[in-house]
Amino acid sequence: MTAAATAANAASPPFVDFRHVWLAYEEQDSFAVEDITLSIAAGEFVAIVGPSGCGKSTFMKLATGLKPPTRGEIDVGGARVTRTLKIAGMAFQAPTLLPWRTTLDNVLLPLEIVEPYRSTFKRDRDRYAARAKALLATVGLEGYEDKFPWQLSGGMQQRASICRALVHQPKMLLLDEPFGALDAFTREELWCVLRDLWAAQRFTVVLVTHDLREAVFLADTVYVMSKRPGRILGRRAIDLPRPRDLEVTYTDHFTDLVHEMRERIGMVRKGG
Repeated sequence: MTAAATAANAASPPFVDFRHVWLAYEEQDSFAVEDITLSIAAGEFVAIVGPSGCGKSTFMKLATGLKPPTRGEIDVGGARVTRTLKIAGMAFQAPTLLPWRTTLDNVLLPLEIVEPYRSTFKRDRDRYAARAKALLATVGLEGYEDKFPWQLSGGMQQRASICRALVHQPKMLLLDEPFGALDAFTREELWCVLRDLWAAQRFTVVLVTHDLREAVFLADTVYVMSKRPGRILGRRAIDLPRPRDLEVTYTDHFTDLVHEMRERIGMVRKGG
């Protein structure tokens, strides 16, 4: 973000606001996450890193209303989160495309089941299909609309999954290890796809990842979580200028940022 954009965001109410949020395991006295307080500005790209099992994915479920907090309050878009949000899109490590649907029909799925689109889907299907095709073209899948998932590579399936998460034009995109199962070349290629989609639309992004290079390359801000029960131990603003290309990953400053994140994770693993 530019300095002017950062100042503007600081003056605006946060888009995502966690205030002293705790979540207990079902029927247990222990907590998955405890006392999480953080704010995310509208249009900000945030990454959350930490050791396995620290509660990163739990944070996603809290932010989307899939799980209610045991304590504390969560506001998204200026409203208290009390149920599953319709303004959010999600993509996961596994693309989870339905094997009996074409690429286009997989991308259209949210519009068939989420209001206000559901009630008008049959009437406006051609218009929605044009939107889905435009998204697919943006991520390099033009011409693959009628292919089935088994006819696509893993990277192509993940591109379609991201399009599916964005087709209903959500204000917030939540990504849970979306590139973790891909080879390094494909992963970096999809970093750039996501970067360009975000730059064009400026939806708010929360990315959960184990890949520290991925977090530093994509995010405005990186949060480090402790081992379970998950707490926010650190916040690091990423001061790499935008737009970013892959060449920045070979610079000393990028390497220093990644090493800083790695040291923080190392301290977490040791109980620091």
